[in-house]
Amino acid sequence: MIVKEIHFGDEGQKKLKSGIKKIAGAVKSTLGARGRTVLIESENHVGGITVTKDGVTVAKSINLYDPTENLAVIMMRQAADKTATVAGDGTTTSIVLAEAIIDAADKYISPDHNVTEVIRKINSITKNVVSNLEKRSKKVSGRRLYDVASISANNDQEVGKMIGDAFSEVSLVTVENSMNSETRVEIINGMRIERGYTSPYFVNDQKKQECILDNPYVLICDHEINNISNLEKILAPIVSQGRSLLIIGNLGPNALQTLNVNVYQGKIKACNIMPPSFGYRQKDLLKDLAVALGGTYFSEDTGDDLSIINLIDLGRASKIIVKKDMTVFMHHAEFKEDIDNHLAELNGMINQTDDQVEREFLRERIANISGGIGVIYVGAQSDIEQKEKRDRIDDAVYAVMAALEEGILPGGGIALAECASLIDDNDDVASKIMYDALIAPFNQILINAGKNPKSIALNMFENKGWGYDVKNEVAGDMIKMGIIDPTKVTKNALLNAVSVATTIMSTNAIITNVRADESTK
Repeated sequence: MIVKEIHFGDEGQKKLKSGIKKIAGAVKSTLGARGRTVLIESENHVGGITVTKDGVTVAKSINLYDPTENLAVIMMRQAADKTATVAGDGTTTSIVLAEAIIDAADKYISPDHNVTEVIRKINSITKNVVSNLEKRSKKVSGRRLYDVASISANNDQEVGKMIGDAFSEVSLVTVENSMNSETRVEIINGMRIERGYTSPYFVNDQKKQECILDNPYVLICDHEINNISNLEKILAPIVSQGRSLLIIGNLGPNALQTLNVNVYQGKIKACNIMPPSFGYRQKDLLKDLAVALGGTYFSEDTGDDLSIINLIDLGRASKIIVKKDMTVFMHHAEFKEDIDNHLAELNGMINQTDDQVEREFLRERIANISGGIGVIYVGAQSDIEQKEKRDRIDDAVYAVMAALEEGILPGGGIALAECASLIDDNDDVASKIMYDALIAPFNQILINAGKNPKSIALNMFENKGWGYDVKNEVAGDMIKMGIIDPTKVTKNALLNAVSVATTIMSTNAIITNVRADESTK
């Protein structure tokens, strides 16, 4: 039996707020163009140490000894994680907002107030703020795309340009570690899967060590093919037409040897690759390929028989390039309508899941089938530098994706701060709480830059969308100065912060496990 410890009322609230102060203090110092880095010791990081300005990385590294304080840390971390999952960025803003709501509630709520009513009004104000943000959102195009990338990469213009260039060509960009110190972008045109040829005998471009198939047929299956004669019904007409064939499936030793001999002797132009990925993901990717290539996916799960396959069941591509470790498909324009319908289905699936891994996989599927994928290979002189740089570039990539989805707002905390001025009833407790919370990110950015927020008040600015550039120390139109935030990031940071803060506000009893040393007291 696990013994529990119970804290009631003010005693429990005090410990929760102490935990919030500790995680927020560590995370919020990273906010803004002049935010500071955090040094973390952890067995989960390269060499046991990392230096980062990534809010979610900092939040994930914090675990407190006191169980009640640690509950607050876990809740704040969930707000950050959910913001990162849905929008890809805004984790630090989410934590700053949550802390500000808790502090303001502690300041304004007295014993005679009905906390439930206050929370209900806070949620109502939040809904209005989100609506206002959506109305003010501006679409991303041209120069703004590069500004979003640069600001999200902590004002690294070189990285911003790299990400902007990639998104100008493809709909999805992924980030991987480079094998050297160079950071570069590689654009893969067409649909790509991480599978290469199963035999070097299929290579027909010796200089590039590639198998290039022009206008080929494609057999898409997850069967193990042990005898090539099972495919005789399709092989004969393909050979007579002088066409080529790519077999996506597991060839047994005898079948692979037979195909090798026929390819080597010039009797047929063909290649074989293994099906991509594993488990359910393999089946999803093969279905995507079937749609993109206008073919039929033959699965063992449904008892499909390859011996009755016809040419009409095969997929077709304008060109396929098979390398040692990947295959790129250039698909025909005639399948565009089918591809568009499939993309709509995949986008709908993204909106129905909060699982970050699943969302990422769906995005990869969308990018693959829609025509391209960009890979940023992050290079650095050391493992620690590479980890920090990859975190920044990951944030920037997700921020650009969010901006392309829902548009952008003035950055530097201005979008939320301007919403604070729209709150009507300044005498209402919930209104006071939300006012203080909405100006908190703006104030924190100034504090991190060594400025006094009282000396740069919002009423100093001439027009809507005006703010303060802490890097260059000038006031002006934030969007024109390239200081912007994705609408999706700002919106979700607020929603998740309010969710966590109001949960903590309504908590009266806290039950935790008694630690070993506590049980001996």
